[in-house]
Amino acid sequence: MDKPQSVFYLIWAYSVPLVPLLSQLLQITSTDQEKDPLFWNTWAQHTLKNALTLQKLNQNTAKNLILFLGDGMGIPTVTAARILKGQLSGQSGEETQLEMDKFPFVALSKTYNTNAQVADSAGTATAYLCGVKANEGTVGVSAAAVRSQCNTTQGNEVTSILRWAKEAGKSVGIVTTTRVNHATPSAAYAHCVDRDWFSDGEMPAEAVQAGCKDIARQLFENIPNIDVIMGGGRKYMFPKNQSDVEYPGDKKHFGTRKDGRNLVEEWTNRMKNKKAQYVWNKRELLSVNPNNVDYILGLFEPGDLPYNLERNTETDPSLTEMVELAIKILRKNPRGFYLLVEGGRIDHGHHEGKAKQALHEAVEMDRAIGRAGLITSIYDTMTVVTADHSHMFNFGGYTPRGNTIFGLAPMLSDVDQKPFTAILYGNGPGFKVINGLRENVSTLDYQGNNYQAQSAVPLRMETHGGEDVAVFAKGPMAHLLHGVHEQNYIPHVMAYAACIGQNRDHCMSSGGASSLSPALPSLAALLTLTRLLC
Repeated sequence: MDKPQSVFYLIWAYSVPLVPLLSQLLQITSTDQEKDPLFWNTWAQHTLKNALTLQKLNQNTAKNLILFLGDGMGIPTVTAARILKGQLSGQSGEETQLEMDKFPFVALSKTYNTNAQVADSAGTATAYLCGVKANEGTVGVSAAAVRSQCNTTQGNEVTSILRWAKEAGKSVGIVTTTRVNHATPSAAYAHCVDRDWFSDGEMPAEAVQAGCKDIARQLFENIPNIDVIMGGGRKYMFPKNQSDVEYPGDKKHFGTRKDGRNLVEEWTNRMKNKKAQYVWNKRELLSVNPNNVDYILGLFEPGDLPYNLERNTETDPSLTEMVELAIKILRKNPRGFYLLVEGGRIDHGHHEGKAKQALHEAVEMDRAIGRAGLITSIYDTMTVVTADHSHMFNFGGYTPRGNTIFGLAPMLSDVDQKPFTAILYGNGPGFKVINGLRENVSTLDYQGNNYQAQSAVPLRMETHGGEDVAVFAKGPMAHLLHGVHEQNYIPHVMAYAACIGQNRDHCMSSGGASSLSPALPSLAALLTLTRLLC
């Protein structure tokens, strides 16, 4: 056995918690390592030992709850994002671990809406936030409510886990890369029969007259004093035709409210006697001292935030930066917190057929998951990562190990004798025919940021997929997320873990020990590794 191999095996023999480090070390000499059966057998045996430690379940009460929602992040997207993450660090990618891959418990979630086999983001958000399956296009209302029919709202409202947490005395927050009144976040606080009623400017006059409230207004009125609100959606908070602070000459970014209200100003006035701050750019965000701020409203764009690949790193905050500040503000509450984080533009990238945008969004959300893990503890923080639905996205074509995820398959089509990319969509805007034949992708910049991958069926916008999505969980009671579940099960588990909402009888006798491995073997292995490498 050569020296690099002996380093790997020695560390495996001593340290369960070093799996992420081992994964990185393995990539250094993976070609030679993988030819040796002992390499695979040792790795598998080490993984088995790690799995056996999970028999001692973490049954602590979850002081904190974090839900990371990758909008449109189906299992093919997770796999492709894993490969991309590795390739961005110079590895082949397939053996890389996402942060969510490291979570000890995984389940599958059935995403259908009550009236839709293939779900939308509103009905699914109602399920995983409110615990009740609902119709597509509706948020925070039961399936008795009918989309766009205002008079079906009253009496059919359902409350969310964010409200349950707030009523239990916890701090609560929403962080998203979309508009803060988009489908996913809106189900946390709004009750609306139409996900597109962003402000009264998007509502039919009869709905306004009948007393239905737009979603932006509900953000500030339904749950008093949501502690952290970060994302886009500025234009829905300001009077119609009021210019935007960042794009004063661009009319498409002007305010949309017909009622003349300035919701940001109202929030600022209401919070003037509290430690509250409104910010609209990265500089202001990073200047916030979390020790001096209890409430923050951050609206960084008139609409959605830019794709991470197109983000101005001087003016636009990343999802990771928003999440870090959010947690540092929320965790000051001795009763803990609930935080909803949405990587919302994964979905948008797929809809546009722009796989590179979508996958970079997924990698950025994974960075945020990692950062959150560093500043919280699995002893008292339950973290769940999932998706609302999937997409008609996939990759294949017998690509060799390490093939760039955005590259070509290693063969030509045996029908039209033309190349094709590994990534393809079942439908969407990438369907193009030139002189009656499929476009030759080798003549295009198929690795460009905005390249639209070829699709089988032409559509202006690619559609969602209907398969189950993954649910990754760690922390107190994470073992309750296992097997295949209805999507509305998720908030019930999280509420049970935190002793909020229903099912609190167990809380009087809870407090079982967590099953974390001690740190000493890790330290010993690191010291051994250092000696061997020197």
